[in-house]
Amino acid sequence: MKIIIYTDGASRGNPGPASYGFTISDGSGKLLYEEGRYIGTTTNNVAEYTAVSEAFKKVKEMFSAEPVKVALFADSKLVAEQLSGRYKIKSPHLKPIIEEIKILAIELGGVVYTHVPREKNTAADKLANWALDSR
Repeated sequence: MKIIIYTDGASRGNPGPASYGFTISDGSGKLLYEEGRYIGTTTNNVAEYTAVSEAFKKVKEMFSAEPVKVALFADSKLVAEQLSGRYKIKSPHLKPIIEEIKILAIELGGVVYTHVPREKNTAADKLANWALDSR
């Protein structure tokens, strides 16, 4: 089964109050799950990576009995490029969460990461902002 994930992280101030949002859809675009959650005070990059990690955990939970092909779309170029292996990971505080994401990606059977413009990531962005606004 093909799974499509859109993720976004938000931080008002950097660091500041932060949240993430993600959507999970099937290959035809049917929304299967969405989540937005406040995560406390942190940086935008931590919020972005937390969105990926939480989305992967949810996919693993939802589809533990069947193989999936995951396509992840993020409006953070850093996330898409670092997780694809095209950019080096320089920030020591991001390495633990990125290692967790890499393990989850292997457990899911691999992931294709794609950077998209913000205007193509409106649902995840709305969820992240909703989580910040409603805390």
